[in-house]
Amino acid sequence: MINRTLPLLLALGLTACASDPAPTEQMRLTEQALAQTKSLGVVSEQSASLRQAEEKFAQAQAAMQDGENKQARLLAEQAELDARLAEAEHLNAKGREQLTELNQRIGRLRQQLGAM
Repeated sequence: MINRTLPLLLALGLTACASDPAPTEQMRLTEQALAQTKSLGVVSEQSASLRQAEEKFAQAQAAMQDGENKQARLLAEQAELDARLAEAEHLNAKGREQLTELNQRIGRLRQQLGAM
């Protein structure tokens, strides 16, 4: 009995592994990450990371339409990470700008206090 069911179970297991489910949830997460990044004012013309994210997301959509779900999932995951990187780069640049502005204000205040 065991000898007969083992090959059947192995075949079923391999079939389940071979057919990956459509990565609809990952695609949704990637779309959200792209939208969030763009809502901060990041544009693909100025951000290589966002441009890569958009390109990978388009490739993921094409792969999903072709039934290549595993490839679609990998590309969508990469696109999400690229979008989050673009967001982090943007926030980092904004933080540096604010720090520079604060340092300039501190310098002006010191000059004013020194002139008194």
